[in-house]
Amino acid sequence: MSKRSKLQEDTHFRVLRLLQDNPEMSQRELARAAGISVGGIHYVLNALIEKGLVKLGNFSAAEDKRRYAYILTPKGITRKAALTRAFLARKLEEYAALREEIEALESDLDHERLQKPS
Repeated sequence: MSKRSKLQEDTHFRVLRLLQDNPEMSQRELARAAGISVGGIHYVLNALIEKGLVKLGNFSAAEDKRRYAYILTPKGITRKAALTRAFLARKLEEYAALREEIEALESDLDHERLQKPS
């Protein structure tokens, strides 16, 4: 999987996760929480809607009836679960690699301390 593809998958995962807990979030709030631009979140939401992962619903509690709720579809919930598993697997691999690097650096420091004359 390419780096761009992973980044897109991570973004979709974060947005689906945010929407599952907060379907009434505005695009501006979603963009801020996901760490992307408002234009970027608009693109992501359209992609998720086209894929059938999210649907638009009226946000009935809003005074402004033009506001929408972004609701995960059953397909969206299933996809979010798959993305969660993939995201977690990638992060665990990164964690293991980072842990190995830290252990190697600590070993190097210990070796250097033993090499220094007192």
